[in-house]
Amino acid sequence: MAGGIGSRFWPLSKDNYPKQFLDILGTGKSFIRSTFERFLPVVPAENFVVVTNKNYKQLVLEHLPELKENQVLCEPMRRNTAPCIAYANYHIKSHCPEASVVVTPADHLVTNEREFQHIIEMGFDFVEQPAHQESLLTIGIKPSRPETGYGYIEIEHGAWQGPKSEVVPMSSFKEKPDLETAKKFLAAGNFFWNSGIFVWSMEGISKAFASFLPDMVKLFNQGTEKFGTDEEQAFIDGIFPDCENISIDYGVMERSTNRFTIPADFGWSDIGTWGSLFTHAQKDADNNAVSGKVVTVDTHNTIVNVENGTQAIVQGLDNCLVAYRDKSLLVCRLEDEQQIKHWVEKL
Repeated sequence: MAGGIGSRFWPLSKDNYPKQFLDILGTGKSFIRSTFERFLPVVPAENFVVVTNKNYKQLVLEHLPELKENQVLCEPMRRNTAPCIAYANYHIKSHCPEASVVVTPADHLVTNEREFQHIIEMGFDFVEQPAHQESLLTIGIKPSRPETGYGYIEIEHGAWQGPKSEVVPMSSFKEKPDLETAKKFLAAGNFFWNSGIFVWSMEGISKAFASFLPDMVKLFNQGTEKFGTDEEQAFIDGIFPDCENISIDYGVMERSTNRFTIPADFGWSDIGTWGSLFTHAQKDADNNAVSGKVVTVDTHNTIVNVENGTQAIVQGLDNCLVAYRDKSLLVCRLEDEQQIKHWVEKL
């Protein structure tokens, strides 16, 4: 899934060049490139499908030149993750109705790739068992702090003792909590971050959509014969505006009773906010994460990120964010970073 704009990373991530195509961590690779390479030992290049906004098709092909044009599916507009996944389902089903599918955002960080690949293969093995072909599996992340920026997955107390990863039944999803609730989740020991990575069989997810999002299925069923043909894009352009704007979590996962999770620890972060970037960035002696030609004076615990060709002097700040890119400037307290998306909408 590579269609978002990453507005919480404004002004680096903008509508014309969003986060998934950026090298925010300075690794020499964009997020989408890193994601592609992370999955290659598990999924051959010809089996990848990227769902993105129509405006980003060429960007996807530039970053992933191994893909053919028909592997990049273009949404005419943003309609959240459930329609995105439904589109991919119908496209994949037209080529391989018995597929096992892993769904992933294109813009996450994973530091232990070998363990990640092991977990994905474990997921495939699980959903390919006859008893679990209709099960829906998500990857949970063992929390390392009381994070308020992630949703949580709850399992029964004692269902998983760790540290070895295994598939366990899921009890419930929890929305992004406030700090006090996040502390309680962490102390309880049976809550995990929701990574947004899913594994299921085509049969299983198709039946779930039919049960929980029947109106969406009716729309897509009108063009069953058009998927995998030259008529696919025109059909999608026609029905997509009528699809409910709903996430896969709300639309399917929260309504299902046949859901499981693998509690895992492979160095995951969605790097969805400046704060999460700060966690993984290199710091100077004053605990500042600085990128660009910057001088800091009496400044601590602060991110300063300016584009090449720009000079900046930052004095007297603590726990703040200063970011400048393409004639756009952001200065705010790091503790208020969850508001950035709303501020950008105002702007």
